[in-house]
Amino acid sequence: MDSTGANCPFCHPDNVLFGNESAYVIADAHPVNPGHLLIIPRRHVADFFETSPEEKRALLSLLDEAKQYLETKYTADGYNMGVNVGEVAGQTVMHVHIHLIPRYRGDTPQPRGGVRGVIPARQNY
Repeated sequence: MDSTGANCPFCHPDNVLFGNESAYVIADAHPVNPGHLLIIPRRHVADFFETSPEEKRALLSLLDEAKQYLETKYTADGYNMGVNVGEVAGQTVMHVHIHLIPRYRGDTPQPRGGVRGVIPARQNY
């Protein structure tokens, strides 16, 4: 892992939609659904659980702002939010980022279980 952030795509963003002193919001480069956003701390840190209390507040504040932003541009029927922590959890960019994914009625045949779908056999319960 690049601990300096020198080669990190999230340390040098060029497409910031909005932000605050500690974090910012961008559109996901490979969106799951239209409007998929990422909320990212400005400091290079890989693990959500290693963000400072200030960073967590900034991220959650922007999560609310991101939802409001999406409501002006899309007509989502619901949302999924998620953070992958570690390679075995699916994290591919080792810089914290919260996914905010708008959901639309009919975008999948069976939405039951939501984020539980990360392990497909456990999605339906």
